[in-house]
Amino acid sequence: MPQIRALDHLVLTVTDIDRTVAFYCDVLGMVAEQFQPVDGSPRWALKFGAQKINLHPAAAPFDPKARVPQPGSADLCFLSDTPLADWQAHFDAYGVSPEQGPVARTGATGPIVSLYIRDPDGNLLEVSNHKVD
Repeated sequence: MPQIRALDHLVLTVTDIDRTVAFYCDVLGMVAEQFQPVDGSPRWALKFGAQKINLHPAAAPFDPKARVPQPGSADLCFLSDTPLADWQAHFDAYGVSPEQGPVARTGATGPIVSLYIRDPDGNLLEVSNHKVD
């Protein structure tokens, strides 16, 4: 049977590209990159590690797209080696209040501890550390 190896990118549909780029770069430390796919339209992505998030504007999402592209419908978990206490201080500096956490959860490869925040569109974002016993 064929096997999936990794997630290359995912797409977020957002109400305001500039506001989203600023949030993910300033608050989560991602790097914004403008690119042009084969259709020549300018698009934005947020890069981190070996992954990226492509951004589609809600007012005019690019094809192909999800059946119902909707801002605020994502729930994403990001792994970090930075201690959650440092993240909490960083979030505080940007006026971002965690909705939950630190709280124990189960990640793809084992136990994690997470803080939950929301992006400007209301997407739920989980910043997690692998739990060390």
